[in-house]
Formats: sequence, C-alpha cells, structure tokens
Amino acid sequence: MLLLLMGIVVLHVAGLVLLFVSTIVSAWAVNPNSSSDLWTNCTTLNGVSKCDPADTGVWIQAVQALMILSIIFSFLSLLLFFCQLFTLQKGGRFFLTGAFQIFASLFVMCGAIIYTVMNPEWVPAKESYGFSYILAWVAFPLAFISGLIYVILRKRE
Repeated sequence: MLLLLMGIVVLHVAGLVLLFVSTIVSAWAVNPNSSSDLWTNCTTLNGVSKCDPADTGVWIQAVQALMILSIIFSFLSLLLFFCQLFTLQKGGRFFLTGAFQIFASLFVMCGAIIYTVMNPEWVPAKESYGFSYILAWVAFPLAFISGLIYVILRKRE
C-alpha cells in the first residue's frame, strides 16, 4: 500500500511540475529568432533580445487563467490528498481529491485547445509549437489519470 501511495504522489507531483514548467517557460511557439508564451513575445535581432508583453486578446487571457487554475486545482488536490489520507475513514474513497485533479486536467486541456485553435491568428506561420506547449498536453493525461486513480482508490489501514 505504501508503494502505491508513493507512486500516486510521484505521478501527481510530476503532473504538477509539468503544469508549472509549461505555464512559466517562454516556449509555447518558437523559431530560431523568437519565442512566444502565455506572457511575453521575445525576439532576437542582431544579438539583441527584445521582449514585449503578450497580446491582450480575450483568448490569451482565457488560456492564462485556465493554466493558472489548473496549477491551483492540482496543488489543492495534493493538499486534500494528504489531509484525507489522515482523516478519511477506513474504506473511504478520495472523491474530493480526484474531482479537484480531474478539474485541473480539464482546465489544462481547455487552455491548450484554445491556444491551438487561436494560435494561427497570433503567432506567425514560420514558428512551430515549443516544448512548453507539448508539456501542457503531456500534463493533461497525467493529471486525468491521477484523478481517476484517486477516485478509484480506497483507504486501507
């Protein structure tokens, strides 16, 4: 049982780290001379870097909010898991923890979908998706699977 709990916590923390990195790092859209993320657009010309704030469009603000919500819900889910681990009755299920983690996965999925659909209007066609964008998509199934595991998991002595 201890090994199972450690595995679940490691899966949860891995998803949380991916959410943090994908939200913070400036690599959602990249090319050799520029990079864009949820917060800034950076270009390098003749060795000089210039970063401008991200577009103030409604869609990018929605992606920012959804990514932040996914981090908050995933973090709260981890705290709830530890609280429920010590307070839940024997045989009880971690429904609240699982619900928060599934909400976190849905938030990151919605944010990545909005970015995918609206990206051609904002980012030049010569840029490609960066590793932060890919990490956001990888964080989605990790968070969803850990949320399902929490819902299925029963507390034992």
